[in-house]
Amino acid sequence: MKALVTIVSAAALLLLATGSASHGRPAADAPCAGQIHANPGFERGTTDWTAGPRIVVLGDAARPAHAGRAYATFAGLDVSRSDLLRTTVTVPAGCDLTVRFWVRTTTTETTRGDYVNVGLAVTGIPPKTRFSLAFDGGAQWRQYSMSSGIATTERAATVSFLASETAGNGVTTFDVDDVTFTLG
Repeated sequence: MKALVTIVSAAALLLLATGSASHGRPAADAPCAGQIHANPGFERGTTDWTAGPRIVVLGDAARPAHAGRAYATFAGLDVSRSDLLRTTVTVPAGCDLTVRFWVRTTTTETTRGDYVNVGLAVTGIPPKTRFSLAFDGGAQWRQYSMSSGIATTERAATVSFLASETAGNGVTTFDVDDVTFTLG
């Protein structure tokens, strides 16, 4: 009988040590892993985004998206105007948020008057413009990245794209695609 108790105890310890059982619950996903935005590539239009009235989501074969079919564009009109595109995600406690995005610029501008400012505002940290991109960004897709840092409490993180155009100095179009929000 003592041998049977020893064998059962050893089997229980092995099960606890390996963490596996044939009929146990599946392991929970790690809270600081994965992509957390439902529409990073604008494939569903501006769902989960707040978009200004002049922001258009395009799927244009002549001007293809970085990936997928769609992208957001701040369409150049050669008028003095500003447009805002933004979204907010929740960052769990103990996690770092990395935001990566792709931008393409098409312009007839010859001076630095039109731009898109990219900002990251995180609960408890003053809002900050991370990138100010102008006409010299290039007609090819370019990737940029920014991070929130780790905190001990849950936070809200808002990413914003604010485009500004000035009339009379040429037309500039800023395209934005694949804005990924990855926890780490």
